[in-house]
Amino acid sequence: MTGITVAPGIEFPDTSDGRAHVAGAIIADPGGRIFAQRRSPTRKVFPHCWDIVGGHVEPGETMLEGLAREVAEETGWRLAEVVAELYRLDWDPGDGLTRHEVDYLVRVEGDLSAPRLEPDKHTEYMWVDESLVDRLHDHRDPGEYFITDIVRLGLAAARPAPSP
Repeated sequence: MTGITVAPGIEFPDTSDGRAHVAGAIIADPGGRIFAQRRSPTRKVFPHCWDIVGGHVEPGETMLEGLAREVAEETGWRLAEVVAELYRLDWDPGDGLTRHEVDYLVRVEGDLSAPRLEPDKHTEYMWVDESLVDRLHDHRDPGEYFITDIVRLGLAAARPAPSP
């Protein structure tokens, strides 16, 4: 895709293999905070829980195309850079379909103070730093706090380098 910088060494999975793929965007701001949004209480999967930006890669899309589309749909921002691959996860929310998720640390372009949340899908957002990570613990079983783990990985990877 044009206009998106991809860091050396990042290899996107083949999404034409017939499996259900999910692209996750761990969006970092220039200060190293990570964007999180709350799913609406009417969502079928993980209702009223905090989440990162992302979703299913559609048939015919590459992982990068799905990642860019999800960022645009869920925030109104434009994917500018894929900085790193942070996490791979296979999961099934109880419907018998295993999702193959890959989460990437990304940078975006747009007004970071005014995301355009999808109506009926997300109700609020916050920029998370180390002091706010525990707010991501919500109505899930403590064994399912993988969003917290993913955000912590993003915070560590996005941390600005110390000044000399």
